[in-house]
Amino acid sequence: MLAPVPRPPGSFALRCSRALLAPRARLSMLALLLLTAAALVVLYEPQRLLSSGWPQQTGGAGAVLLFALAYGVCTAAFVPRPVLNLAAGALFGSAAGLTAAVAGTVLGAGIAFTLGRFLGQDALRPMLRGRWLTAADGQLSRHGFRSMLAIRLFPGVPFAAANYCAAVSRMGYVPFLLATAIGTVPNTAAYVVAGAQADEPGSPAFLFSAGFIVVSGLAAAVVAWRKRHGLRAPAPVVTPEPEPVGAAR
Repeated sequence: MLAPVPRPPGSFALRCSRALLAPRARLSMLALLLLTAAALVVLYEPQRLLSSGWPQQTGGAGAVLLFALAYGVCTAAFVPRPVLNLAAGALFGSAAGLTAAVAGTVLGAGIAFTLGRFLGQDALRPMLRGRWLTAADGQLSRHGFRSMLAIRLFPGVPFAAANYCAAVSRMGYVPFLLATAIGTVPNTAAYVVAGAQADEPGSPAFLFSAGFIVVSGLAAAVVAWRKRHGLRAPAPVVTPEPEPVGAAR
């Protein structure tokens, strides 16, 4: 009688590692990580610490860098960027506040893009079905920089949703981060200036920034409504041309 073939050492560990690295397992890890981050934001409200509890003795370039790092982590954990932008302006002024906010925005976008790319792309790409999803994926994959620049300039698209949609697509890191750095400047600058001039609500800078925020928000709502109406419209029906009489069969 033949003796049973012994299993090679480490086979159980190999199977466990394969199971953990499977697309669905990684997607579950991403969902758990995002839910945990959202719960921590609700419980501890880190945006309040950045806006009102920032140590007064910290200043200079080191404080700007530290704020940018905290901004990036908070943004990746779904803290609203407008609150952080206002805090950056109130704490550091217009120039340094804008630098910290843009750097934090790029950092937070990079964190979310990395998580979505390595933990969610393989599991989510086979689910890209339907008219809207396939159109968005094709646009982001073929025209990454141009599409992401338009999304960042368009204030109606949620920041986190754009990050993870780009991660699931085939867009590269460099176009994504470069478009994020450039496209978020106008809207971010408006909030930062508003935060820096909050103690002078009648100043021209505050009024201009507040007006820009209102106008850009209204424009985003109008464009979103028009795009939604266009997507709801039924696709045109293509009627086949009649075959000529007497055609060969």
